[in-house]
Amino acid sequence: MSSMAGVSTNNSAISTWEKNKPYQITILHTNDHHGRFWQNDIGEYGLAAQKTVVDQIRQEVTAKGGKLLLLSGGDINTGVPESDVLQAKPDFMGMSEIGYDAMAVGNHEFDHPLSIIREQQKWANFPFLSANTYFKNSENRVFDAYKMFDLNGIRVAVFGLTTDDTIFLASPKNTNGVEFRATLPEAQKIITQIKTSERPDMIIAVTHMGHYDNGEHGTMAPGDVELARGLPAGDLNMIVGGHSQNPVCMASPNTRITEYVPGTPCAPDQQNGTWIVQAHEWGKYVGRADFIFLNGKLTLQNYQLIPINLKKEVDNNNGTKKLEYYTKEIPQNKQLLDSLTPYQEQGKQQLLTKSGQLTGRLEGDRNIVRYQQSNMGQLLLSAFIEKTGADIGVMSGGMIRDSLIEGNITYRDILKVEPFGNSVIYFNLTGTELIDYLKVAISKNPGSGGYAHFKNLTITKDGDNIIDVKVKNEPIDLQKSYRIATLDFLAAGGDGYPVTNTLPSYVDTGYRDADAVKQYFETHSPINAADYEPIQFIFEK
Repeated sequence: MSSMAGVSTNNSAISTWEKNKPYQITILHTNDHHGRFWQNDIGEYGLAAQKTVVDQIRQEVTAKGGKLLLLSGGDINTGVPESDVLQAKPDFMGMSEIGYDAMAVGNHEFDHPLSIIREQQKWANFPFLSANTYFKNSENRVFDAYKMFDLNGIRVAVFGLTTDDTIFLASPKNTNGVEFRATLPEAQKIITQIKTSERPDMIIAVTHMGHYDNGEHGTMAPGDVELARGLPAGDLNMIVGGHSQNPVCMASPNTRITEYVPGTPCAPDQQNGTWIVQAHEWGKYVGRADFIFLNGKLTLQNYQLIPINLKKEVDNNNGTKKLEYYTKEIPQNKQLLDSLTPYQEQGKQQLLTKSGQLTGRLEGDRNIVRYQQSNMGQLLLSAFIEKTGADIGVMSGGMIRDSLIEGNITYRDILKVEPFGNSVIYFNLTGTELIDYLKVAISKNPGSGGYAHFKNLTITKDGDNIIDVKVKNEPIDLQKSYRIATLDFLAAGGDGYPVTNTLPSYVDTGYRDADAVKQYFETHSPINAADYEPIQFIFEK
């Protein structure tokens, strides 16, 4: 599968479009699918309804003599247990049925080892693209860099890029022997190669790098805005993005609408002559960009995000609420629904066992857990501490993927919170070493996946200096050895944390994170969310 070049559909590399004739080209896109092959509990999104929308647009565009590409910004894996236990087979097969043309390789593709990714490539009848993912110490790419498409004689190149943060974000055992090179130089390299060997009329990047307003990417690797600005104007017509999981709908230049309302107009970003689009996450939308190609020039005529059965709560004015579609109901494609049903049933059977009972809500929303301590973080760390007999628990907010609401809690619910299958581990540090470790942990910016959650710990800071630490309300003893519980992902240096899996005291319990949480629920139910409210853990002098 490795590739020095891409895949060309036309070896002659000659455009055959006619002068003074307008051509319609429509680009459809999704990103950050994260296992959502099936609709959710209230009938939102799902591949069967997505297929209905894509089929309708395909028919409409074809009837007008136009051509269409359907692209994904990556991260097909990890998020819904029924998909996770089947290694996203229903997702890739469903996407093939819908007719995807290409996808970017996302960091969550590396939640699996390469052997599984190669299986997934067989289930998908479309290419996985990444120009900057190489086998270490070689010029051999792990995936194809680009693919050429001939749309009514217009030569369109689509190349892929994967965030270079993947080396921190994925489990090191899955990226062993692989490297993710800086995206901008690799983009420059592949665009030069494409222009020389393919003579394209249009170049699109499918990326999994993130959209950051005005290119302000903080501690994350550079994203789509920085890519567009770093290339010569006119080199790249469009970026179909992913990773930051937001609808890229601009309120004004360099400022995204913070609370985009489904069904309302959406203006994509434009930087340095490059259109940048992203369709939030989970197949909640299909993005649609209609271009006119005339005499070598491309003009965006229309852009929209089409909501896939997204619903809102509406007040009945009698103290009750009902759900209404933001736009209109989209029927599910029966054929695709029928072929996905056995997978849904197969996954379900493994997951519906009750593990315990919850009163209240445990908060796992990414807009909370990447910015502040939450009761969910405290509960998870309580489970890891109980499993290891540790003094302190630490994890990053990016490892918390969902909330839990009041009622019976099943293994499926827990797997939505902890879908990655990380191992619970522990290691020992002296008080002095612990302070050095904490300096790194608390330096992670709010908003990043690395933002640290702690249990049994309070820290007093003076500027960037840690001047006091208490462990379980006792002043830290610099000579004493403390046991720290976390997950193997962080211990391997994930999210840029210190590497601790080489310490002599390192122990991998062999317990999957979700299994430790399941056992905690079984032991302590009914669990009251109020008992896990976080205390203030950082004090400024």
